[in-house]
Amino acid sequence: MTTDPTDAAKPAYSAPALTKGLEVLELLAEARAPLTMKAIAEGLGRSKNEIFRMLVALQERGYLERNPETDAFSLTDRLFRLGLNTPQSQDLITAAMPELSALAQESQQSPHLVVLNHGQTVVTAAVPGGVDMSFTLRLGYGRLATDSTSGQVILAFQNDHAARAIMRECQARSERMIDLDALATNLSTIRANGYDLRESRDFVGITDICCPILGADGNAIASVIIAYVNRHTRGSRHAHTLELLRAACDRIGSKLSPYVHSAQSRLPA
Repeated sequence: MTTDPTDAAKPAYSAPALTKGLEVLELLAEARAPLTMKAIAEGLGRSKNEIFRMLVALQERGYLERNPETDAFSLTDRLFRLGLNTPQSQDLITAAMPELSALAQESQQSPHLVVLNHGQTVVTAAVPGGVDMSFTLRLGYGRLATDSTSGQVILAFQNDHAARAIMRECQARSERMIDLDALATNLSTIRANGYDLRESRDFVGITDICCPILGADGNAIASVIIAYVNRHTRGSRHAHTLELLRAACDRIGSKLSPYVHSAQSRLPA
């Protein structure tokens, strides 16, 4: 009995349908805009007939949504919500939620837990704060780490290798060249202070107050940002809120399992 030498290179098991489904999800995850069936087929080097049933199945399962006007497909937040059920995410959220709830109550402002994913921030938890109104971002909301307060705070507390890798991911997604000198100045200031406190880059009347959650390796796993609503009828308590936030982030970090990894440990070497 002879053995084909190429057999060793072949996988023991294959699941063509699963492979096609994962290829579709990965392609859409890397795309900057929704893609039509034709564009997806061309991007994967497959025929439209090959992927038609896969697109329908993924849409029925809630992983994709189709724009009825353009017939283009995009990812829903289902993968993101599944990711929140992984042990590491649960450990972070489990440790953070009691602290965020207490922080919202004490500060009467809305804290948000933020992590990085491929150069973009992702809001993974938020607690409304305020007696009569609150300002909260939707779960899953994100933007380039280099363009956001919460992202820059995470970025400021990474080792050099991790920071460079994150910035490469940001540049790949950005439509303009990132001003690295200005960014380096911001990160240096954040690192020296241990936090960032600044007027919101997006919203009038909102002050961003943000601190890192540090892992066992000293690198930031996440950040917590309070979107502080400034009001005409009340004096702003930015310094007091910052102290509450710093203490909460320290407590969250101390509760984390050492197996919860910082952003840098998920990056390629």
